[in-house]
Amino acid sequence: MPASTSSISSARQIENLIARYSHLVDEGDFAEFGALFENAEFVSGEVSLRGGKAIEDLISSMLVVHDDGTLRTRHITTNILIEVNEDDDSAEARSYYNILQAVPGLLPLQMVAGGRYRDRFERREGTWSFARREVTIDFTGDTRYHLKTPQDA
Repeated sequence: MPASTSSISSARQIENLIARYSHLVDEGDFAEFGALFENAEFVSGEVSLRGGKAIEDLISSMLVVHDDGTLRTRHITTNILIEVNEDDDSAEARSYYNILQAVPGLLPLQMVAGGRYRDRFERREGTWSFARREVTIDFTGDTRYHLKTPQDA
């Protein structure tokens, strides 16, 4: 039986949100992914969007969903630093991510991107949620099976 959120530390709840992001995008569940940002801002490069539907539309226009309904990726998030301010129900986190992908026509498994997340979280009615995620891409590999080309979008 899962522990109630009241028995899990704030940092752990935030870490779970960071992990949920990865699971949802890897599974191609763009609606639930977007819902993570219902009251949040999502920033990547020059793009800055607010709200679940806008973010759902963005990633569904950018990412390739394969025949199995997934991206055939694994987002691996590491070096997670979380700083919680219990006084005002806010938190910040920094982490690194690497995206691995395995598809026919590509090496069995390879890195397609790596970078950093910079996050802000808010606790509303006892529940932590994203307030802002900034994605920085530091490295890219072969993204032709991961990112749609303009003619695919």
